[in-house]
Amino acid sequence: MKTNLKCIALILLLSSIEIAFSQTQFKENQIFTIRGLVREEVSQDPIKDARIEVNGNYLGNTDYDGGFKIKAKIGDQLIVTHNDFEIVYHTIINDDKIIIEVQYAPSPIEVSRKKAQTFNQNIDSAKIYLKNDVEKSLNYVTEALKNTSSRKENRLAYETLADVYAFWKQYDLAIINYKISLQNVDSNDVSLKLGEVYRLNKNTEESIAVLNTLKNSRLTNWQDVILYENLGDSYLQAKNYSASITAYEKGLKIAQNHLITPKITDLNSKIAQAYTSKGSINKAKEYFGNSLKLANKENKKRALEEAVIVADFQNTNREYDEEIELRKDAVDVIDDLELDSLIDNTSALTPQKQNYKIGNAFFLQKDYDSAIPYLEKSIIQADEREDLVVKKDAARKLSDVHRDAGDFDKARETYDFYTNVVDELYIKKEQELSRVDRFNKKILESAIRISSLESERVVSQSKYEVTEERSKRQELIIYSLGGGLALLLITGYFMYSYIKQQRFTNNLLALKSLRSQMNPHFIFNALNSVNSFIANNDERTANKYLTDFSFLMRSVLENSEEDFIPLQKEIELIELYTKLEHFRFKDKFDYNINIDSNIDIQDFKIPPMLLQPYIENAVWHGLRYKQNKGQLNISIVQKNEDELQVVITDDGIGRERSLQMKTEHQKKHKSTGMSNIKKRVSILNTMYKDKVTIDINNYLEVEDAGTKVVVTLKKD
Repeated sequence: MKTNLKCIALILLLSSIEIAFSQTQFKENQIFTIRGLVREEVSQDPIKDARIEVNGNYLGNTDYDGGFKIKAKIGDQLIVTHNDFEIVYHTIINDDKIIIEVQYAPSPIEVSRKKAQTFNQNIDSAKIYLKNDVEKSLNYVTEALKNTSSRKENRLAYETLADVYAFWKQYDLAIINYKISLQNVDSNDVSLKLGEVYRLNKNTEESIAVLNTLKNSRLTNWQDVILYENLGDSYLQAKNYSASITAYEKGLKIAQNHLITPKITDLNSKIAQAYTSKGSINKAKEYFGNSLKLANKENKKRALEEAVIVADFQNTNREYDEEIELRKDAVDVIDDLELDSLIDNTSALTPQKQNYKIGNAFFLQKDYDSAIPYLEKSIIQADEREDLVVKKDAARKLSDVHRDAGDFDKARETYDFYTNVVDELYIKKEQELSRVDRFNKKILESAIRISSLESERVVSQSKYEVTEERSKRQELIIYSLGGGLALLLITGYFMYSYIKQQRFTNNLLALKSLRSQMNPHFIFNALNSVNSFIANNDERTANKYLTDFSFLMRSVLENSEEDFIPLQKEIELIELYTKLEHFRFKDKFDYNINIDSNIDIQDFKIPPMLLQPYIENAVWHGLRYKQNKGQLNISIVQKNEDELQVVITDDGIGRERSLQMKTEHQKKHKSTGMSNIKKRVSILNTMYKDKVTIDINNYLEVEDAGTKVVVTLKKD
């Protein structure tokens, strides 16, 4: 029995072995459809167009996704070939999917093509984000610079970088990068941009020099027009009105000959503005008439822009009825345009600005009833759009309208509202300065990163070229070191500019604080004078004094937001202030204000409230204590072409006797006005390179020595 079972088991085992052997032999001879994939080992990117062979027979190429499909049997040899990697051999052992990973080494042509594609994509992206996201735009330019392979690409990358800086008003950086762009490949377009950005950075002479060099270049008709337009702008900025008009007219002639319609409108408008600055009003009207007609034939927005420019011109020439009609039409057009999108607050075309200017024009005509609704509407619109600047101006003007209309309660109420807006605006300005600080840090970081990248690129490029051409080794090393040094200097300059701008921002805040301290000090002293009249029951005199004081106060507040004001405004202020002091102390002194007729007072600017404290000191601490009647003289004389002197003299008791007469309490009290002036002058001279100098001495060598103050003021 056991022997039979063993026989049966042996027979079954031999049968199964025979079946397995026959099945294996069948599979080896069977042809399968096998799928496969060829991909790069590290990146896992598919490789297309790889050649597929089986046992030396060509069966096709891999598709876009690196895939292939073949018919083969077990034991066949698969061969995969490509120009960018070594031959791969693979023996087929089953019908599973075959995955072949290779070390991909693309050809120089493929590398170059991909780099060019990546470069162009980054440049396009940088341009897309240029106006909306400076950080993204700069990052894309940085990536583009990593993929440059020619001087032409370098030129385009640095031009784009400069365009970004120019749009965000970083004109120093824009100038540097336009220059680097031109060093790679000369370009008329880039030179035109460089000339324009020089002007925007107030480098007028450099702008004119760059633009004049292009006159002998081969320019397109469009470039010719832009050249003469930019030249006109630069000459206008330099106040060379005749040269400006000549340049604009040349550009206009080219635009007319070649039917460049938008520039025909622009240049008519700019010629009109140049004639306005020159004082030729009739010629200005003629060209403004042309520009307004031409703009109306273009599109609504261009017509609106020109209408606002012409309305400003009419305001300057007191043609208020024409101005009002033009601005009313402009408001209707603005409403139509804003059906699509709101106009940004920085634009001159906002409805709140136009309604404010309509109200102001009615105010200047003394039509107070018509002015009020426009100013109120302007305030509402400015509030809705968070435009604190227009809200402040409109509130201030509305207060003036109510005051002049005799509604003093409304005037006081509106003035309180105005002061609240001023406080709100001051807080916002501080926040804006903080944002500007953060923005400048980002710009600086990007600039340093890009300059470092360029330095590395120059060094690596020099190494490569040294191995290629030994004869140029010395030249390239010098170039690399020079370029690296230049980039280090540029980086140092960026850091210096940032620190300088930081100090400038801090100084602006300090000046704002000091100016805000001057106003309460001045108002307190002036109100003491009013109080003295009331105390003496001289109500009529107090009312007259208060009327003049209100005009003075308005001038002081209007000027308090500026670092510098035209000399003419400061003269008007001290004339009114001196008149008020003389009004109170008629029996103590006479005064004389003499201005040299040769001085063009429009050419000079002066810090507001700079002279008033010295006049106040002369009256209150010198002339007031004099036994007999004294004399106060204020003279303004031209020292040379770029300097003038304001000399304030009094024959009062002098500084030493005035100090002796003070009480112990008064001696401990430091003069707010004088201390404030010293700090302001110190900060201004730091910011604007010794623009103001002040010298104080005794006026006479007698008992009543008096005081002589000499303020030297330099032209911008």
